[in-house]
Amino acid sequence: MSTQDLTVSRTSKAARVAAILGAVVLIILIAAPWWAGRADMRLMGELFLYLALASLWNLMAGYAGLVSVGQQAYVGFGGYMLFALTIFAEMPPVMAIAVAGLLGALISIPVAVLVFRLRGAYFAIGTWVIAEVFRLSFAQVSALGGGSGTSLPVTIVKSMAGSRSGRESLSYWLALGAAVLVVTAVYFFLRSRKGLALTAIRDNELAAGSLGIDIWRTKFIVYIVTSALTAMIGALIFLQKLRISPDAAFSVNDWTAFVIFIVVIGGIGTIEGPIIGTLIFFALRETLADLGTIYLMVLGGVAIVMMLKFPKGVWGFVRERFDLQLFPLAYRVTGADKKGA
Repeated sequence: MSTQDLTVSRTSKAARVAAILGAVVLIILIAAPWWAGRADMRLMGELFLYLALASLWNLMAGYAGLVSVGQQAYVGFGGYMLFALTIFAEMPPVMAIAVAGLLGALISIPVAVLVFRLRGAYFAIGTWVIAEVFRLSFAQVSALGGGSGTSLPVTIVKSMAGSRSGRESLSYWLALGAAVLVVTAVYFFLRSRKGLALTAIRDNELAAGSLGIDIWRTKFIVYIVTSALTAMIGALIFLQKLRISPDAAFSVNDWTAFVIFIVVIGGIGTIEGPIIGTLIFFALRETLADLGTIYLMVLGGVAIVMMLKFPKGVWGFVRERFDLQLFPLAYRVTGADKKGA
């Protein structure tokens, strides 16, 4: 086959089919308030928010190599900023979510300067310590309920929409929009020049540095962006819950351990992995939740088996076995005309 018979493209037939199916599914999900019950909408809203958190953690750990166990710091920070901005600044909740993201980006700058001095396991421990500092600090703020927390005033809740169904629909659409925004942002970021640099850093940090890539600056940008978006997701989470407390806002189990589980079983370092992992996690949770503590033991067992049998996760196994890529990032060389072979 001559070079004229070869084509270089980022897309594929599987990716085009996935895009069409994804658009159809998205339309169906947008229309959920007209066909789904309240409990189903709450469950799907929670699923979307976990998907967003998992995609952001995957961008940090799977591509930038920043294995953080302290992202609950920004989930809680975003939640508390939502309450503070709506209660004291009388800001509309939707606007407060955006401002919470901006404040999350600002607070993450000095945090990044501090924790980026650490490497490997020390970085992970450092991020957890920072999250604990956040938790203890907000527990001292008596205006927001101190250690026992506070609830969102009824007047603020009613300002979102005139009816309960309207508020639940708005919360659902915000969660869906957040998931779509995060996945889309991660996809286009990884297709950009910065994303190419990030992929090079993931594959070989030493080689990437020798090619002139500013490793510290690239990781710094990723950390700031993910922190800002995580703070926005945190604000959305506690807008749905309508109550916040330090232990709930900065829970390492809810906002980091489960997120890591999702990414690991789905496939770290892939866009598809967190999507698959989120679906598996919620399927297990809804099936086994009535088993109490046994449910957590089952999750641990599933994680161990997956890491032993499929170290690259479910999607990593599928991608290697069937050469599938639903979110095309790398260029692919294919034969355009077999007659030239």
